[in-house]
Amino acid sequence: MGDTIQADLILSNGRFATLDPANPAASAVAVRDGKFLVVGSERDVAPHRGPRTTAIDLRGHAAVPGLTDTHMHLIRGGLSYNMELRWDGVPSLADALRMLRDQARRTPPPQWVRVVGGWSELQFAERRMPTLDEINAAAPDTPVFVLHLYDRALLNRAALRAVGYTRDTPEPPGGMIERDRSGNPTGLLVARPNAMILYKTLALGPKLDPADQENSTRHFMRELNRLGITGVIDAGGGFQNYPDDYRVMEALHEKGEMTVRVAYNLFTQKPGGELDDFRRWVAMTGPGRGSDFYRMNGAGEMLTFSAADFEDFLEPRPDLPPSLEADLPGVVRLLAESRWPFRLHATYDESIGRFLDIFEAVNREVPFDGLHWFFDHAETITPRNLERTKALGGGIAVQHRMAFQGEYFVDRYGAEKAEATPPVADMLRMGLPVSAGTDATRVASYNPWACLHWLVTGRTVGGLTLYPEANRLGREQALRLYTQAGGWFSNEEGVRGTLKAGQLADLAVLSDDYFSVPEDRIKGIESVLTVVGGKVVHASGPFGPFAPPPLPVSPDWSPVGVYGGYHRASAAKAAAPGAASRAHRHNLLDRLLGACRGGGEPLWGGGCGCWAY
Repeated sequence: MGDTIQADLILSNGRFATLDPANPAASAVAVRDGKFLVVGSERDVAPHRGPRTTAIDLRGHAAVPGLTDTHMHLIRGGLSYNMELRWDGVPSLADALRMLRDQARRTPPPQWVRVVGGWSELQFAERRMPTLDEINAAAPDTPVFVLHLYDRALLNRAALRAVGYTRDTPEPPGGMIERDRSGNPTGLLVARPNAMILYKTLALGPKLDPADQENSTRHFMRELNRLGITGVIDAGGGFQNYPDDYRVMEALHEKGEMTVRVAYNLFTQKPGGELDDFRRWVAMTGPGRGSDFYRMNGAGEMLTFSAADFEDFLEPRPDLPPSLEADLPGVVRLLAESRWPFRLHATYDESIGRFLDIFEAVNREVPFDGLHWFFDHAETITPRNLERTKALGGGIAVQHRMAFQGEYFVDRYGAEKAEATPPVADMLRMGLPVSAGTDATRVASYNPWACLHWLVTGRTVGGLTLYPEANRLGREQALRLYTQAGGWFSNEEGVRGTLKAGQLADLAVLSDDYFSVPEDRIKGIESVLTVVGGKVVHASGPFGPFAPPPLPVSPDWSPVGVYGGYHRASAAKAAAPGAASRAHRHNLLDRLLGACRGGGEPLWGGGCGCWAY
């Protein structure tokens, strides 16, 4: 070998989309010490093959840089993943209810069956929600909690008993407990529009012990690896306290058992105590603290509770309270003075305008001066506020929430208003930093290919075409939002996201060629070989022999041991494009809630006046 550097890993006979303009395509890569050594041809990598090199023939498969989801709740989601029954991608309500029934039978007391986001009733062949009668019939004795987006949760009778909700339970602020004519809770909880009642109720359930939480987090990361994800920016979350709820991820990091890179943001936890939270954290840690696998990234997505811009398109847009202008400036000033990057959950342009007023005022006192900050979501942001965001050096992280809620938005605001929600193409034309993600796990699914399908086609999971061609992205452009673009948002530009010598060796070898498959097959793509830092973290199909050792599932009743995560057969049963293009306009609430509770009683409680449209 002489002085030639010996590679740890060589992948050859592939079709690599490098996303490197200077070297856009390659057929082989060599990896050394976790980074790409060579990206080129078989001839280029051959001198680096030695007796200790692992060599894999990709058999002509397409490969892309590892995907980075810039808005996910991996740390929180990992703690409970093994407890959750995932309906993500399940093609019919009948299948979903069968899974629920079977899981209820194997779940021991006092545990619950939890279906926590990632699905829409419009993905089901029946195109409706389950009814409370159906959930009670499927699980008469085991507590069941079914979360639907940010807007509602269904609890069976056993769950109502477990959480102690009775006729004497008061109505929660910003939420509703639906009641029957006698005043007893029916099992339906509604965010109007504050989702706190949903999450507080979920938090009442049992937790896994620390060993099972570690196993759960590892399984969630392996599930993400199966879909080609090699990195995330964690957006924090309610009931996710720092540093206590980060112990499991820290332990996995110390043991070298992380298979997804995590840059995490800190999310305030105490209404009225937000500034104190951030003062304490600024003294404890700082942006960039950690390693390539686990590092602190900044503040948000919640900065103050008065700036909680909830999106629920089944409800009218809420106005944020006047206290916003008193609460938010102090936090933003502290972050700017401390040079902490920050992100802020923002749905509506009206809220974004008020946020920008505050940011501009703080910037005049404490210049942002290149500090990376960004809005998350920004569905209805206007051109004027895009310009203001750009002038302050901000970016926007978009997620495919509209793929799950587009029909509701159209029903409330009209199809024309939905054509640029969010205006992704305009953001890119203006030169704003833009990245893509999912907001998983409690709203949209964590499947990146469902998000890429939405960016490319403009269609919801129910088949409704939301966007004209002008607001859709080309396949390469969309992929860049899931790879290279993440570097700006995690302050790692040029570190990962491109197949290029010197960058971190993260990539995914795909089950289908993303660039050539029919559009509707994009959402069914998986990774058959995922590499993180030059190590194979997932392998299946023809590459199965290279897979890491199996990881047992704990506890033994976990739904993950039976169903896994995202439903693997969903792509083959995908609905024809446009199937929902007119149907969503008819009886939207009837479809959403189910036609009836047994005996013909409306699910909302008939004439009780609990819900008015």
